[in-house]
Amino acid sequence: MAPARVAVIGQSAIRPRTQGGGSATVVPASTVSPLDGLRSALPGTVFTFATGAIVHDGVLPFALADIRHPDSREPGVRLRFLAEDGTVLLEEVRRATDLMWLGNAPVAAGLELVTDYTPAVSGPVELGWAVIGRTTLEVDGAVVHDATLAVDAADVGAALMAPPSAAVRLDLEAGRTYRLRWSHPLTGIPSMPDGSDLAGVLGFTAGWRPWVESADALIDEARDAARDADVAIVVVGTNEKVESEGFDRSDLRLPGRQDDLVRAVTAVNPRTVVVVSSGAPVLMPWRQDAAAVLLTWFGGQEYGNALADVLTGAVEPGGRLPTTWPAHQHDVPVLDVTPRDGVLRYDEGLHVGYRAWLRAGTEPAYPFGYGLGYTTWSYDEVRTVVPDDGAVAVLRVDVDVTNTGSRAGREVVQVYLARPESSVERPVRWLAGHAQVSAGPGETVTATIELRARAFEHWDGSGWATEPGTFTLVVGRDAWSDELVAPVVVEGTIRGA
Repeated sequence: MAPARVAVIGQSAIRPRTQGGGSATVVPASTVSPLDGLRSALPGTVFTFATGAIVHDGVLPFALADIRHPDSREPGVRLRFLAEDGTVLLEEVRRATDLMWLGNAPVAAGLELVTDYTPAVSGPVELGWAVIGRTTLEVDGAVVHDATLAVDAADVGAALMAPPSAAVRLDLEAGRTYRLRWSHPLTGIPSMPDGSDLAGVLGFTAGWRPWVESADALIDEARDAARDADVAIVVVGTNEKVESEGFDRSDLRLPGRQDDLVRAVTAVNPRTVVVVSSGAPVLMPWRQDAAAVLLTWFGGQEYGNALADVLTGAVEPGGRLPTTWPAHQHDVPVLDVTPRDGVLRYDEGLHVGYRAWLRAGTEPAYPFGYGLGYTTWSYDEVRTVVPDDGAVAVLRVDVDVTNTGSRAGREVVQVYLARPESSVERPVRWLAGHAQVSAGPGETVTATIELRARAFEHWDGSGWATEPGTFTLVVGRDAWSDELVAPVVVEGTIRGA
């Protein structure tokens, strides 16, 4: 039965990050937001939206539906590269206002973007841009803002991928069309610290951002919406200043006041689902206060529809973590990733990723391989079989699991190897193989995982070698669990239990 009232909260619920930044960016024809996807899936439900907190540091590119080319009237902008005397050297039609040139920007004196913008709602908004250097913004022929943005010489490369931004507050009327024109001289851009030329490299975003008079007021509005709802869905995530290319992350926190937002909502509504839109681990200090946490990564252009399918139970969330997510940033085993004199040392050696966590013994918030679905499972029995000669696998592992829940589901059975008493350096345990199985309520199925010789081998400095003796085979739901355990003996050949 669908809830009667749902509060959808978070800037990412209407403007989600659906893909990575920089070279990972592809402009989709359209994007389904989480709010739109939920409205489509639950037509009889009353939805209330609240921004709650601002995710993006700078300006957002305009939605394609809100902008029109000044000549053709088709969705998009007119882009021109100009000579000193104003002669048009190159003219393009672009269907996005978040633009990047990596060495292929024309040699020109200036850049001009023109579009006709029709806002969907009335009220104050900030219009602006993000780029290094001077830019002028005109609205209907009148200059409304002129600013020069500079960066530290050591950060030029990073700033080209995620440039600083400027904006001006304007009161706009819904349904009215405004002609916007950005003028940006292509002179005075600093060189890289090593003196290398940046000719042809340019990042320029023409955009907007919400006008926020009070961050506390945004959270209060979200809290009120959640208090009156049967279910609250908070969509949080990273922004282009956190996850992109050309720069490193400074910490693992969600940007802005999103953590405060989630705490405020969970405090008034115990039926809160937190949806995390992120391409890499983030801290979730409120995770135990939420009824459910759903990691959606970057969901692509059909994000809203896919999210609605999972939240309504039409499909099961069947993914498992390929990374380890910390409870606290100081728990992360490897934090120093800054090169020294141009050299980055991998002092952790073979203890990479989840292996470093296991060696440190610090329990994460969510370990490598972790993931829940809409049912429960029991791990009943593990059997090992040595295949006939000539088989690719050197050991076959059969694991019987039972769906102990009330609906069909999918499980990812993971097999790890361990050898505490070893003459060579090894991880605490390492992933040797995995398999997925599906079963109905009460059904027992067998997951078959084939292990190759490399899973048992180590590098001795000149080649791969196998250490004779007993290995421990650990079957679990993630890198930290040990549902079933069995010995495996290696004596030139491999023998199962």
